[in-house]
Amino acid sequence: MKTKIASIALVLLLLVVGLVLIGGVVQDRQNYRRLSVQGVANSLAGQQTLIGPLIHMACTEEWAGAVDGNDPDVNRRQFSTLAAPVSLVVNGGTQLEARGRGLHETQVFKLKTQVTAKWGSLDSLTPVRRYPGSRMTCAQPVMMMAVSDARGIRHASLKLAGQELLLKPGTLFDNFPRGVHTLLSTEHVKNPALEAAFDLELVGTGQLAVVPLGGDTQVKLTSNWPHPSFGGQFLPVERTITGQGFDASWRVSALASTAQQDVLKRKSICAPGDDGTQESAACLEALGVTFVDPGDTYALSDRATKYGLLFIGLTFLAVGLFEFMKSLRVHPVQYLLVGAAMSMFFLLLVSLSEHMAFGAAYALAAAACVSLLTYYAVYMLHSWSRGLPFGLGIGVLYGMLYVLLQMEQAALVVGAVALFTVLAAVMMLTRRIDWYARMSALGAPAAVTPPASPVSPAPAAGKDA
Repeated sequence: MKTKIASIALVLLLLVVGLVLIGGVVQDRQNYRRLSVQGVANSLAGQQTLIGPLIHMACTEEWAGAVDGNDPDVNRRQFSTLAAPVSLVVNGGTQLEARGRGLHETQVFKLKTQVTAKWGSLDSLTPVRRYPGSRMTCAQPVMMMAVSDARGIRHASLKLAGQELLLKPGTLFDNFPRGVHTLLSTEHVKNPALEAAFDLELVGTGQLAVVPLGGDTQVKLTSNWPHPSFGGQFLPVERTITGQGFDASWRVSALASTAQQDVLKRKSICAPGDDGTQESAACLEALGVTFVDPGDTYALSDRATKYGLLFIGLTFLAVGLFEFMKSLRVHPVQYLLVGAAMSMFFLLLVSLSEHMAFGAAYALAAAACVSLLTYYAVYMLHSWSRGLPFGLGIGVLYGMLYVLLQMEQAALVVGAVALFTVLAAVMMLTRRIDWYARMSALGAPAAVTPPASPVSPAPAAGKDA
C-alpha cells in the first residue's frame, strides 16, 4: 500500500511538471499577443494623454557679469511662463473597434471631444527679472494642446474668442513637444475673458487620460466599451456602467491637484501601472480610463491552468473513493493516464481559443476530455454504472470552472463555497468507512494460485511393459 501511495505521489509530481510546461506555453502565447498589440500601437498610436489647452511664452533674460576679473561676460537664462485656464471642461465620447494582427486582436479607441477653456487675467505670462538691469526678450505667446502620441490626431480645430484660428503641428514646448499650437496676438493676451474651444478627434490604444490643468476641471467621457478600469490620481465622481458602455464624470479643483505645478516643474507623462496608478513622483497627475479586455483568451487560459492541480487532485480523490468503497484495484499508470487527459484539456483550450470564441473552445475541449475520461473510466472501474457518474462529475468540474472564469468579482467566494461543498460530500460519503480495516485489507497480500504447467507430467520410471 505504501508503494502505491508513493507511486501516486510520483504521478502527481509528473503531472505538476506537465502543468508547469503548459503554463509556460500560455505565457509564451501571451507574450506573442503583447507583441502584436504593441505592433498595432507602433503602427497606429499608443496610449493617449491630453494636456491643455495651455498658454506659454518663451523668454530669455540676459545680464552682464565679470568672470575671474576679466571683461564682463553675457549670461543668459532661458525659461517659459505659463498661464493655465481657470476653467477647463472636456466632453468626449469614445468608440472602440477591434484591430487584428495575425491571430490576435486589440481594441483601438476613437475619441471625439470638445475642450473648452477660459482664462481670466494673463498676468502670469509676465516674466519676472532675477537680475537688476538685465535685458528681457520674449517670443510671441503660444496656445497649445499637447497629446502623448501625435500620430493619433485625426482632426483638430480651434475657436478663440469666437474666431477660427489655424493650428500648426507641435507645441513649441520642450517638455511636451507633441500636439498642436497657434500663436496669440496682443489683442488675445489683453482679453480679460479669453475663451478657447478645441474640437479634437484622436485615436489610440489601451488607455485615455486627461491632465487636470484648470483651476476647476470637469471631464465627462462616454463610451461603447462595457469594461472600463478607472485609474490615475482621481476617480470619477459619477459613473454608470452597463452592457452597452459607460458614462463617467470627474471634477478636480486646483486645490486638490498639483498638475499646474507639475507642468512648471516639467514632469513627464507616465503610463499607469497594473493597478491604474502612477507611482513615480516625476509623473504628471492625471485622471483616466483603461479599456480592459476581460475576454482576453490567454488571460482566461492562464487562470484556468492555475486550477489544473486542484482539478487533478479532485479527480484522483474520486478515483480513490471508487477504489476504497467498491474494493477495486486501480494501477498508478491508470492514475497517470487520467491526469494526463485532465492536463491536455488546458493545452487544447489555449490552442483552440486562438481560432474560435473562448466559449466555443472551452466547450469543445471539455467535451473531448469528458468523453475520453468517461470511456476510459468504464473500463478502469469495470462498470458503466461507475464510469458514467465519474464522467458526469468531471463535466460538473469543467462547468464550475467556466463559471469561475466568467466571474470578475465573486470568483473567490464561489470557488470557496464549491470546494467546501465537495469536502462536505466526501466526508458524508466516507463517514462510515473503517479506514484501519480497509487499509489493512488493501495492504494484505492476495492469495495467488500457481498456474498449471503447460507441459504434461512424464510417466513413472521403472515399470516395464
